[in-house]
Amino acid sequence: MKTDLEIARNAAIKPIISIAAKIGIPRKFLESYGEYKAKVSLDILDKLGPKKKCGYIAVTGITPTHLGEGKTVTAIGLAMALDRVGKKTIACLREPSIGPFFGVKGGGVGGGLSQVLPAEDINLHLTGDIHAVGAAHNLCASFIDNHLYRGNTLGIDLKNIYWKRVVDVNDRSLRNVRVGLGGGINGVARDTGFDITASSELMGILALAKDLPDLRARLSRIIVALNRSGKAVTCENLKVAGAMAVLLKDALKPNLVQTIEHTPCFIHTGPFANIMHGNSSIIADKIALALSDYVVTECGFGADCGLEKFVDIKCRMSGLKPSCAVLVCSVRALKIHSGRYKMVVGRDLEKRIRREDIDAVEMGCVNLEKQIEKCHDLRDPMRCRDK
Repeated sequence: MKTDLEIARNAAIKPIISIAAKIGIPRKFLESYGEYKAKVSLDILDKLGPKKKCGYIAVTGITPTHLGEGKTVTAIGLAMALDRVGKKTIACLREPSIGPFFGVKGGGVGGGLSQVLPAEDINLHLTGDIHAVGAAHNLCASFIDNHLYRGNTLGIDLKNIYWKRVVDVNDRSLRNVRVGLGGGINGVARDTGFDITASSELMGILALAKDLPDLRARLSRIIVALNRSGKAVTCENLKVAGAMAVLLKDALKPNLVQTIEHTPCFIHTGPFANIMHGNSSIIADKIALALSDYVVTECGFGADCGLEKFVDIKCRMSGLKPSCAVLVCSVRALKIHSGRYKMVVGRDLEKRIRREDIDAVEMGCVNLEKQIEKCHDLRDPMRCRDK
């Protein structure tokens, strides 16, 4: 049996210009990054007509194990199936983080014959969006420390600085660090740390922003610290919001790629679901909805996390309403949710978990039942309204 990587490398891939033409994106709105991937200019939003009736499908799942349960595979496969039967369809996925890719979970491009291409580019740097988020985030961190060094006219309380730095790898040794050691020109000594880039507040903001002015306004309101009087210190107070917006201006444009069967796919932004809203960008979904009959978008983690945040945050911000939800589960995950088996990160699965165990599957269905209940709870149309 061929590996996912072998399948991806042997797949026929079309020029991204032809993929864009398939869904009606003129060449002038494409910013190519090589032959097989491109950014779509936000100018296309002004050229698109009124939103037509379009199926908006959210793919979610039961509580996943650390290996994942197939939401991305299902989302890609569903988009290809709809495309195969003649429905103009676009998939919208989050951009994978390098940390999980080199960690236990692996890549975020699907698997088998249900993948997006070029797989290696997508799993690594794609068009550099994650690096742009890291640069903008760390610029803000450097402004904070430089402000402290230059006299701290804003009166920032060193014990109430919330803004850490970020790096897009799993490096636990950087979670807690002390900066400014050495005194003098080396800055003010204080405790801080590093988070993974996908957890940056900027990643969540990028996914929710509707255009560049909106992004700039959202950046200005970020609270990075408190002053000695307990009042908020924002990026606007530090005079760094404009520079951050400039670093993110290209990252705001969605990335167009293709599936193995040449179904168009937007991959844009990658906020984690356990610490943020866990969904791809509003901009990508809105462009996709204006160009297609169906849009298949994936919500991170389980229905009680990513789907709920999709409805309560993303849909409220965008004004969009999902047509239906697809709930993904696996027999392996159901067995693990029974409590009979242990799954330890970084270790091989217990051999006995691969054997038939109907009782364990039935016991694990309590998780599936709760996630189905959550999907039903989220049908209330009032939840999608921006309150």
